Amino acid sequence: MVHDFLPTKYRLKSFSNENTFPDDGWLLDAPGEKDPCLIRAIYASKQLSLRREGYGLYTFADWLPVYRILEGSSAPVTYRSEGLAKKLGLHDLYITFSGFWPEKGAFMKTGSFKETEAYSVCGRWKEDSGKILVVASAGNTARAFARVCSENKIPLLLCMPEDTIDSMWFDAPVDPCVKLVVTASGSDYFDAIHLSNEVCKLETFVPEGGAKNVARRDGMGTTVLSFTTTTGKIPDYYYQAVGSGTGAIAAWEANLRLLEDGRFGNNKMKLMLSQNVPFLPMYDAWKARSRNLLPLDDQLARQQVVAIDAKVLSNRRPPYAIAGGLFDAMNDCGGDFIQVTNQEARAAAALFLQAEGIDIHPAAAVAVGSLIKSVNEMALPKDACIMLNITGGGEERFKKGKELHFLKPAVVFQIDEPPELISEKVLKLFAA
Repeated sequence: MVHDFLPTKYRLKSFSNENTFPDDGWLLDAPGEKDPCLIRAIYASKQLSLRREGYGLYTFADWLPVYRILEGSSAPVTYRSEGLAKKLGLHDLYITFSGFWPEKGAFMKTGSFKETEAYSVCGRWKEDSGKILVVASAGNTARAFARVCSENKIPLLLCMPEDTIDSMWFDAPVDPCVKLVVTASGSDYFDAIHLSNEVCKLETFVPEGGAKNVARRDGMGTTVLSFTTTTGKIPDYYYQAVGSGTGAIAAWEANLRLLEDGRFGNNKMKLMLSQNVPFLPMYDAWKARSRNLLPLDDQLARQQVVAIDAKVLSNRRPPYAIAGGLFDAMNDCGGDFIQVTNQEARAAAALFLQAEGIDIHPAAAVAVGSLIKSVNEMALPKDACIMLNITGGGEERFKKGKELHFLKPAVVFQIDEPPELISEKVLKLFAA
């Protein structure tokens, strides 16, 4: 634990109006709002000051809603691309890498930028709350929270689809304070979210909150802070694959803070976001310029999720329409959605490995595939300043030569499991 740290000073603000209010420690919604909206953290420090070396993610603590710092974090790393830039004929391409790549200074042991969320959220979590944190995930988020909570003895219940539990690998056993429950094979991320919502009706369980948690979004926003403090400027274009779109919302909010800072330019970067064919709910809605997602049959959606390589991009109820969500972000700063097939993503991953020298996750490969498509379609100025957000990589590098430990599910729930049985089974897990 780093001891010379004072809690970050901030207030919370409703997206729907100018009202600000103090954080009670775990506010997820604006008090008194009739219609749902996201809330934002308004920091006392209007200009970002970086912490000294050794703070990891908390280098950016001025703009993180945290009251404590946990050891073991790593910040995203930004570098100017040579290999991929040359392959694509781009003159000002930067890669912001979150994962395990020691030569670049990246030490995220889960290989995913979901650690930026976990360390920020757990830095906001009150040690003496007496509650159990509940996180729903399709894979990488669960692995990141399991690691951080295990190392810091934070009681945690993870809810996942059974078909994604191969992602629950670790290089050391997970502490018993972390429990995993799953929805039966054939289910998807939305089913896991439904399960977590049922659990959180119990008094001792608290939802992590997903996109509603300002700590999650501002943790993810450190990717843009890494880019800007490394290059000295805000990018013209921002490329990322999205499942919920929370990372893109976070990027937009970080951009707005950087504009207020005043030292990095006055442009709003265009959000160039991608989804994995055939699962395209936000792509379809954006192309129709619809604030609401288009109707999609639940069973068809589950079939589409099975078909995509990038399983983490499978949120059927993303924060797209909510005030302050992705639709508003896209409307404010421009940009577009791009669809990428499994084949295109696989080719992009192979090209990235060849050009940059590191393996990347399927979701990151979708982002690379979208950048390749933009170049091939001549949709990018050659001299544009581009941020490519590689949200996971170096996993194979990290695993090499290590004995892996897998977190096994304590309970498998059916999709139509009665709520009373869910309550009974979950309470037994933490009865001791």
